[in-house]
Amino acid sequence: MPPLRRSLVPIALACLTLCGAAAIATAPAAVAADAAAGASVRERSAFNAGWRFAKGDQAGGASMNDAALRSGADVPAGADLSAARVDYDDGAWRKLDLPHDWGIEGPFRQEYPGDTGKLPWWGVGWYRKQFTLSAGDAGKRIYLDLDGAMSHATVWVNGRHVGGWPYGYASWRLDLTDVVKPGAANVVAIRLDNPKDSSRWYPGGGIYRNVWLVKTAPLHVAQYGTFVSTPSVTPAAATVDVQVTLENHGADDEVQVATDVYLLDAAGRRSGAALAHRDVSAPAKIGVGRQVQLTQALTLAQPRLWSPSSPQRYVAVTTVTSRGRVTDVVETPFGVRTIAFDAARGFLLNGQRLPIQGVCQHHDLGALGAAVNVRALERQLEILREMGVNAIRTSHNPPAPELLDLADRMGFLVLDEAFDTWREQKTPNDYHTLFDAWHEKDLRAMIRRDRNHPSIVAWSIGNEIPEQGRSEGWKLAARLAEIAHGEDRTRPVTAAYNHVASGYNGFQNAVDLFGYNYKPGEYAKFHASAPHIPLVGTETASTVSSRGEYFFPVSDDQSKGQANFQVSSYDLSAPRWAMPPDVEFRGQDDNPFVAGEFVWTGFDYLGEPTPYNSDATNLLNFTDPAQQGRMARELADLKKIAVPSRSSYFGIVDLAGFRKDRFYLYQARWRPDLPMAHLLPHWTWPERVGQVTPVHLYTSGDEAELFLNGKSLGRKRRGPRDYRLRWDDVVYQPGTLRAVSYKNGKPWAEDSVATAGAPARLTLAADRAALHADGADLAFVTVRIVDRQGRPAPRASNRIRFSLSGPGRIVATDNGDATSFESFQSPQRNAYNGMALAIVRTRAGEDGRMVLTASAEGLGSAQVVLDSQL
Repeated sequence: MPPLRRSLVPIALACLTLCGAAAIATAPAAVAADAAAGASVRERSAFNAGWRFAKGDQAGGASMNDAALRSGADVPAGADLSAARVDYDDGAWRKLDLPHDWGIEGPFRQEYPGDTGKLPWWGVGWYRKQFTLSAGDAGKRIYLDLDGAMSHATVWVNGRHVGGWPYGYASWRLDLTDVVKPGAANVVAIRLDNPKDSSRWYPGGGIYRNVWLVKTAPLHVAQYGTFVSTPSVTPAAATVDVQVTLENHGADDEVQVATDVYLLDAAGRRSGAALAHRDVSAPAKIGVGRQVQLTQALTLAQPRLWSPSSPQRYVAVTTVTSRGRVTDVVETPFGVRTIAFDAARGFLLNGQRLPIQGVCQHHDLGALGAAVNVRALERQLEILREMGVNAIRTSHNPPAPELLDLADRMGFLVLDEAFDTWREQKTPNDYHTLFDAWHEKDLRAMIRRDRNHPSIVAWSIGNEIPEQGRSEGWKLAARLAEIAHGEDRTRPVTAAYNHVASGYNGFQNAVDLFGYNYKPGEYAKFHASAPHIPLVGTETASTVSSRGEYFFPVSDDQSKGQANFQVSSYDLSAPRWAMPPDVEFRGQDDNPFVAGEFVWTGFDYLGEPTPYNSDATNLLNFTDPAQQGRMARELADLKKIAVPSRSSYFGIVDLAGFRKDRFYLYQARWRPDLPMAHLLPHWTWPERVGQVTPVHLYTSGDEAELFLNGKSLGRKRRGPRDYRLRWDDVVYQPGTLRAVSYKNGKPWAEDSVATAGAPARLTLAADRAALHADGADLAFVTVRIVDRQGRPAPRASNRIRFSLSGPGRIVATDNGDATSFESFQSPQRNAYNGMALAIVRTRAGEDGRMVLTASAEGLGSAQVVLDSQL
């Protein structure tokens, strides 16, 4: 198919997600009497509870030579498959509920290979579950849907191999109909084989996303079988196109489809009567074992448009009938909005320019590991939204469906990314081993699953792939773009390129939207060479810092500011291939045709502890042989010592979710109407009396005056390309440092930092006091160490002990220190620069009062009360 791109890529979009629980029937009047029956046909229920788990292959006598077990199984020769048998005794296995990440449980070990968090995420793991289907399920289609399993999954049901999927980030479905026994007990066994050297960061291990059991009638909507788009949107009306793919596993039949559209409220509930309705005028015939696609067009009057500032959604309720009998009802939430990437104006949402203020996010959730949790994802998005973020890049793989649901509801744009590698490797066992056999399946699966989320504005087919330097590499990019267009022509295709040459060697013509990583100096040249191609910064800055660490003297040399395996928080340090935020800001401001940026990264993540990593793939960032040689020598020296870092330094927010100074630099830029000011560094430096201690101020004001103990140190005004105010010659004296910022000559915002006394007590603050007693909800409790006057003690490292009473448990603790190798499950934790975190989880079905207590020797104890509600 021809590419979408030219100078303007117009998009009109609406969103689909298949119903998250049992589908609720809401049919038009003609079939209202049968709607309840239709709803009972389609059931989608969580399949997460009551699993058994064991690490490694389990001896028991069966091997690859057992034909009943090995049929079609993609497992190594000699692997023991006895755990796939129905009669296998798993009584000694660990009981757990999904999602589950076995790697986050540790232990940390320095000798673990690579820069993937020093945690044991690789290896073989088995999961088994017994379940019973009712006799009434006879005649239904039974499916197992897995949102993600890391990785190389193979599945048996009742001792028979039913399939699997190797890509750990993919969502996939298995048809169990022919192997399950309605009215009887059944056994599912899943073997994962997560290879070493298959990732550049911490991928996690296990069935780390949700699992669902789906039951339908033989005639039903296929998986990801509704596709909603809005090809025409005006203030008066929107045309809503609904494509429905049906599949028939019964007898030859006739089928009709009707769709109703309702408004959704902020909680995702239907509001009011149907706003639009459409029937298929005549029955369509569908043969046994066949699929048929039907299309409907509805008119939605005076549509409320989806946007980050107003994430309004609708729901399309599709009712399938055959000879007057309801066979399926599916709810499809969607949003109405238009998007365009314009080569001259950047990104347009609903016809208005909207700069993309984005961050890249890996999928792990810090101390919780890779196991998906909705509240943990929501907290991350809340913190990022406070900073001014309006977009997320799912680097570098398909995300959990829950992230996209949250983005739809909370109003975030999403760049949905498929791959980190194609045919050429970055690590020995990464996706390149799967690419030829699986890339089309994986890319189509991602787009079919995600293509109707209003949050998604573009598809990314790859990140910094080595093929970008090959003369014929663009052909592979063009093929992947063609696959993407075949599944969805409402959004552009992009890729993230880190080689300058990619903008001129054919790769720029293989995609609709060109993405440069770390190339602000190239924006003008690229635009001059290809003024018809839209451009975005797909990965920017990569500034590194450690929360609360400041090293002296302060240098503008971005390779400086490193000590004790930490990085200074003056926000001037970056790897050679990256840059401080200010440089990218200038590139964007000097070239307003750029659609925006995705900063590396929003949150710190497990693994990739640059600049203290030993990742040879960093050599890919250099094309000059001299640079490559120097980098190789540095990496060789680094490998001679133990690298005491578990996690990255790139985050604007640290691994515990605590804001670094850089948070406020971006907030000042991305929220210019918010009165704010932020001083750094802290002002507790007893060893620096009389020494020069530079002071920086991040503010949305345009000028500021600095005071030390009431004495003015000067008033400074920002220039047109200045993004921070600096007083580089301040001589440290204990006391109070205060900044008053101004905007248009009027007072705007203030900030102050004061010299703290000795640590004296603890304070606790929970992000939420009321929780759901569903066994999944979380409270994130921040501990701060303060002096007698309540001033933060910014260098305190006291040992903190946590305990909890009531219907919950402490599931993790952290402090944001990249060099800490204490177990995340430990109820004790040293504060890092005055702060620590405890994460509390509710118990399913148990409500009541929970009390979290934190104590430290010499500091007493403090408590916070949480309420778990049914």
